[in-house]
Amino acid sequence: MLLRYFTPALLQAWWFTETEYTDLWGRWDFINLDWHYSELKKYTDVQSDFLQSVQATSVLACVFTILALFVFVGQLFTLPKGQRFLFTGILQLIACLCIMTAASIYTAQLHTTDKKGGYGHCYILAWISFVLTLFLTITYVVLRKRSE
Repeated sequence: MLLRYFTPALLQAWWFTETEYTDLWGRWDFINLDWHYSELKKYTDVQSDFLQSVQATSVLACVFTILALFVFVGQLFTLPKGQRFLFTGILQLIACLCIMTAASIYTAQLHTTDKKGGYGHCYILAWISFVLTLFLTITYVVLRKRSE
């Protein structure tokens, strides 16, 4: 019976209350003992612009991370030994900044007036991914192929 109330919405939440889970694209409401997906609540024009900024920078972070992976694989086989993976590091740094920007805007501009609720798993994961991406950026810049 308890598993009925545990939904994927709980895992996707950037913000949650007892009866609502909100992510970047929609929200889940607990109505009549069941979860229902709906559009995001109406934000003001300014908050809506901030939400679109969070959405855009989150997508850009994914794009730059995937691009950095492909560039890393390409540089792995084309760079001479002893060279640094600078271009890969730059792409990772851009992705890191996009993650930081998205999480910062969400923190500073959305749900600031809500009395009840808290930040969800995905919000916390965004900040953790910022730190890990920063470490990966430093690793790429420092990393050298060993010459044997």
